[in-house]
Amino acid sequence: MNISRFFSAVLSCLALALPAVAQDGVGTPLQGDLLTGWQQADGRRVAAVRLRMAPGWKTYWRSPGDAGIPPEFDWSGSDNLRDVQITWPAPKVFDQGGVNSIGYAREVILPLTITPRRPGAPVILDTSIDLGVCSDICLPQTIHLRALLDTKDSKPTPAIAAAFAARPFSGAEAGLKSAQCSLRPTGRGLEIETRLALPSAGGKETVVIEPGNPNMWMSEMDSQRSGNTLVASGEMIAENGSALALDRSAIRITVIGQDHSVEITGCTSG
Repeated sequence: MNISRFFSAVLSCLALALPAVAQDGVGTPLQGDLLTGWQQADGRRVAAVRLRMAPGWKTYWRSPGDAGIPPEFDWSGSDNLRDVQITWPAPKVFDQGGVNSIGYAREVILPLTITPRRPGAPVILDTSIDLGVCSDICLPQTIHLRALLDTKDSKPTPAIAAAFAARPFSGAEAGLKSAQCSLRPTGRGLEIETRLALPSAGGKETVVIEPGNPNMWMSEMDSQRSGNTLVASGEMIAENGSALALDRSAIRITVIGQDHSVEITGCTSG
C-alpha cells in the first residue's frame, strides 16, 4: 500500500485513532471469520471471508473512494494454494464528512474461488487482512483468519451463494450498448471521460474508474446522465511521477445506483 495514500485516507475521517490489531476482531468494532464452503466439479474450492461490523460502523470496498482505506489481503501463510479470486458484492456509497466513501455496513461476505496447487488435496487458507473500519473515528486494523478446507461436498453454502448473487451486473446483463473512453493529457496526468450507453441504475449514480494499473491514483468522478447515456470524467495521476501507461482493455468501470450496480471491463477509444 502507498503509505502517503494510507495516512491521507485515515486523516480524512472525522477523528484519528491508533491502529488496533485483532486475530478475529473480538473486542473491536470488527469481527471476521472464514466460511469453508464447497468443492466445485473442476477441483477449485469455494470459501468466503465474512466481516461483521458493530452498529454504526462500516468497512471499505476494493476501491474505497477518497475518504476510504483500501483493503489488502496477504495469503502467504496458506498451504496448497495457487490462486484466490475475490468476488465483491455491490457496495454502497457513504457521505463521510462531505467526501464520498464506498463500502459496506453491518456485514459483508466476500466469496473466494480458490485454485489448489494439488487438486483434490485439502487447502489450509491463511490470510492477514489490512483494512479500515470507520464510524465517528477510523481504525486501521489487521485481522488474521485461518481455516482448513477439506470437504468433498459439492452443495453450495446458502450464505456464500447469496453473496455471489449480490455482485454487480455485467454490462451485458444491465443492457450496456457501448463503453467509450476519451483521454486528454493534463499538467499532472490524464483526464479520462467515459461515455456509457447504459440504462439507468436508479437514482443518483456514482461512477468509479479503476485504471488497471496499481501505480495510478484516480480522482473522484463527476457524472451526468442524459437519457440512456451516462458521461463521467476524472483525472488519473501516476503516484511515482513516472509516465502513464494505460491499457483501455484493463480499465474497470463500476456504476453504483440506487437499484443495482454495473461492472464493465474495458472501453473503446471515444
